[in-house]
Amino acid sequence: MLQDFSPGDYLVFQIESGYSLLRIIDIDLNDGDPIWHLAGYDEYFLDVESAESSITDGRLPKPIPVHLALTNRAFESTQTAKLFNVPLNEDDRESYLNWLADADHEVSDRSVRLMLGLR
Repeated sequence: MLQDFSPGDYLVFQIESGYSLLRIIDIDLNDGDPIWHLAGYDEYFLDVESAESSITDGRLPKPIPVHLALTNRAFESTQTAKLFNVPLNEDDRESYLNWLADADHEVSDRSVRLMLGLR
């Protein structure tokens, strides 16, 4: 799965009858196992086309201010589909850089849905 995604990718996933977005900020390797660094959004969409247009039209709000560092197992527990890639800027990478600077480097094995407070 690692080869299918790269930093800057917007991913869509289904929540009940709607959709939400994630963005890949970085992918680190820890002894060969990926650690997925993600930004999540609390915006919900009725269909994938609405999610895509919110990004391309610049209507997507800032991501939830929580840096998600997930194990590969946790990341793969939510089925996602890649929409497209938009190069990251410094603001996009700020939460990831703060995580790197933190000596704790916490990585969760909980799913994206649980980390974002979704069930």
